[in-house]
Amino acid sequence: MEAIVYEQFGGPEVLRHTAGAAVPEPGPGEVRVKVAAVGVNPVDWKRRYGWVEEFYPTTFPAVPGLEFAGTVDRLGEGVTGLAVGDEVLGWTKTGAYAEYAIADIIVPKPAGLSWETAASLPVAGETAQRVLDLLGVRAGETLFLHGAAGVVGSVGVQLAVAAGVTVVGSASESNHAYLRELGAIPVAYGDGLADRVRAAAPDGVDAVFDAAGHGVLPVAIELLGGGGPGGEAAAKERKERKERKERKERIVTIADVEAEKYGIVFSGSLGDPEAVRAGLTAHARGAAAGTLTVRLADTLPLKEAARVQELSESGHVRGKLILIP
Repeated sequence: MEAIVYEQFGGPEVLRHTAGAAVPEPGPGEVRVKVAAVGVNPVDWKRRYGWVEEFYPTTFPAVPGLEFAGTVDRLGEGVTGLAVGDEVLGWTKTGAYAEYAIADIIVPKPAGLSWETAASLPVAGETAQRVLDLLGVRAGETLFLHGAAGVVGSVGVQLAVAAGVTVVGSASESNHAYLRELGAIPVAYGDGLADRVRAAAPDGVDAVFDAAGHGVLPVAIELLGGGGPGGEAAAKERKERKERKERKERIVTIADVEAEKYGIVFSGSLGDPEAVRAGLTAHARGAAAGTLTVRLADTLPLKEAARVQELSESGHVRGKLILIP
């Protein structure tokens, strides 16, 4: 079968396109899928470098890719509720950059949802929901989301706004109109970020979701420690909240490897499988209904995986990159 394989950690040059990879066989409780589209994520090239072994240990030869959309091709022993030919989306166990892959966390693809959009949902939706749940944000609170125009960030904005949370989102100025469309209050990156966030949220920030990294954690700690001028009621509420819960517990990063240095939670592992399936089902239905959107950047053939990972690593892509086997 067609696949992208790498046998050592390194740059994009370690990725090898082959038409002769072995077709995987499903074990008990597993499903083999024929992959129709693959979502490309920063974790793909971070794994290629060997930077996230704590969360995603690698066995060589390895096939990159976590998320896919495709068609059920074969059922493993004990699998129920699915049939060969069903259209699904989810996570692979053997790597998504391939013609066929083994999966065990999958949900039905709604009719009318494109393969490309379906493949863009699992990682971004699960990550955004997991972080929002860890932060415990609720209606009436204010969230600062750093990297709000990225794929995970933009999904996080939409989920938070839908839950009644006010979102202040950082992004380059060229993405500010996009963030306003999603319901966020945009602020620019760079020096003076804390002041701009305070100006956008004069009653203070309740939680921080770091989806971009780039050394923002000191700013996050400063924001939760100081807040804005606000009024007496807001100040009292912040004081009571701080007495109930340590401030740093309301900062979560998915991008800053120095999180431990600051005593901040780094969230990188997939959550409980049943909760993940329930979340993905809801997100897929939202995408099919048009209430949850993911901006697609480009769709390219699988053989161009090395170039696509270079584009992802550059940090200059607006939206989701998709590979097609």
